Amino acid sequence: MDLKDFSYHLPDELIAQHPHARRDHSRLLFLDKQKQEMKDLFFFRLPDLLEKGDVLVINDSRVIPARLFGKKPTGALMEILLLTKKKSDQESQTWEALIRPAKRLRENDVINLEDNGKANVLARVSDKKWLLEFFVPDGFDNYLKKFGRAPLPPYIKRDKDVSPDMKDLERYQTIYAQNPGSIAAPTAGLHFSEDVIKILRAKGIQFVPITLHVGFGTFLPIEVNEIEDHVMESEYYEISPESSMIINNARRLIAVGTTSTRTLESACDQHGYVHTQSGFTNLFIYPGYKFKRVNGLLTNFHLPQSSLFLLVCAFAGTDLTKKVYAHAVENQYRFYSYGDCMLLL
Repeated sequence: MDLKDFSYHLPDELIAQHPHARRDHSRLLFLDKQKQEMKDLFFFRLPDLLEKGDVLVINDSRVIPARLFGKKPTGALMEILLLTKKKSDQESQTWEALIRPAKRLRENDVINLEDNGKANVLARVSDKKWLLEFFVPDGFDNYLKKFGRAPLPPYIKRDKDVSPDMKDLERYQTIYAQNPGSIAAPTAGLHFSEDVIKILRAKGIQFVPITLHVGFGTFLPIEVNEIEDHVMESEYYEISPESSMIINNARRLIAVGTTSTRTLESACDQHGYVHTQSGFTNLFIYPGYKFKRVNGLLTNFHLPQSSLFLLVCAFAGTDLTKKVYAHAVENQYRFYSYGDCMLLL
């Protein structure tokens, strides 16, 4: 399949730069796949669309403040995105990271950080990844809490020369996040409020947590013409015995987000039985994939030609997905991480 067949037109002004004032007041586009009918609603109406016995599978991974800014001795501004912790002791931590701009970066270079911190460039790991050793006062975890920024995707614009936006640190995080490890939010969960969760539970709808730590692959575009040639970055996931038991007994299973979808489909066998397990997945879901366990999908609107858009096309059908997206554009829905969402049943 040709990647160019999975595109759509999106005006720049529909790319959400800030979250809604209230989480559950984002818009919700409901699609009945069988009837091919759409409804324009608000997220606080989600309980009206679900039934007693439905199970919502949520990704409880917590986003770490993984973006830092520093300067080379020349004064050039450097942006660092932490990826994977490799080593930790009392004096330093070593991380794999992305660095921009990296064209003139060399091993043994030093990046000066705020509050007399520094990052030593140890090695180039790959075309995009570097190994950095951080030395900061009072420990690196405390340093991140003070100076780290929400790892917002590049289409959300923020001033690099100002202090971290505390609103982003709060809102680029689900209210049920528990397990630190993601460098991007599972954005379908950003719409849930305590009020909506309370109403859903009172209606007999269960929430089941699983964990998938979202990695930097979520920022990477597909760079091959034939989508079958694309290889996903591996991401770590966990499903507990308690969660797998509820999942396997669910009448109808609705995945909150593409991360929950990929985790469930990675962990189930050919009969749709989801096993208790942990490990890494690089499952790439694109049109032609046969879903084994997921019955419904709650998700944001994703970038054209992205692996996330392809997953939605696989779930709802490419032609129908394009109709949904065209409807969303025509009706001025907000797109991407801080945007609105849709429920596909």
